[in-house]
Amino acid sequence: MNVPSNIITLIAGVILTLISLWYGQNHGLMPVAASETAQQVDDLFNLMMTIATGLFLLIEGVLIYCVIKFRRKEGDTSDGPSVEGNVPLEIVWTAIPTVIVFILAIYSFEVYNAMGGLDPMASMDHGGPQLAHEHHDHGQLVAFDPDNDYIALGLGSSPASDPNVEPLVVEVLGLQYAWIFTYPESGVISGEIHIPVDRPVQLKMTASDVIHAFWLPEFRLKQDVIPGREVQLTFTSNRLGNYPVVCAELCGAFHGGMKTTLTVDSPEDFDQWIQDNTFALVDTPGDVANLKVKSQKSKVKS
Repeated sequence: MNVPSNIITLIAGVILTLISLWYGQNHGLMPVAASETAQQVDDLFNLMMTIATGLFLLIEGVLIYCVIKFRRKEGDTSDGPSVEGNVPLEIVWTAIPTVIVFILAIYSFEVYNAMGGLDPMASMDHGGPQLAHEHHDHGQLVAFDPDNDYIALGLGSSPASDPNVEPLVVEVLGLQYAWIFTYPESGVISGEIHIPVDRPVQLKMTASDVIHAFWLPEFRLKQDVIPGREVQLTFTSNRLGNYPVVCAELCGAFHGGMKTTLTVDSPEDFDQWIQDNTFALVDTPGDVANLKVKSQKSKVKS
């Protein structure tokens, strides 16, 4: 029974498509999603995995088929046919990757924009001074305020996007080799960060020595923390649990040990944690507070 080649091609295309779609959604390469914007990043990654799987199977399948189909027969010592090229085929296999790259570029731009990457208010204090003007510094959008020096813009939706919900403000200080978190509302200072679930969080971050990078893998967020500049990161967590905070910028000999934990609590547990640590701050010497003050003084002198 001879099956027409176009039928075989159609069946192979359907199988390849189904495998690509399945693996693109079930690769298991991403950690758990713990923020509202994480799913958008995962959808983009899943699309890229689907396309990559399809291209891999197609290219490797054609390669294996050609190796078997057109291999040299036993006893055949003649030269192979002279092939000059196929212009339509070359146009097709050039056009398809070009279209794919444009689609992914537009999609990734939309995801970045939805995460607040192009919102100039995302990393400015909502009640703070107005921007004088903006410019680009090494490819990063930077706002200039004549009273506060340069302030690098970060990710996150604007605090004014939901006026009914007051964001939790946490000041973050990165230094070799630790993260220090300060809660201005309560005065709590800690080496780990706790936030309530389903409430916007606004991190006001700076570094005391070198460039660090505040990375939350489960939140799909990473923001450089720069000495002399305040960088802000706004997000909302929708999943309870403990998640690692990692410095993703080589910052010195013990860079690999610059880790801590972000804990997403229920509102009741978060209030209890704040209360417990407020009492601890009053009853114990302020070693962490002193370290933060020294780091801030060092930054001012530099």
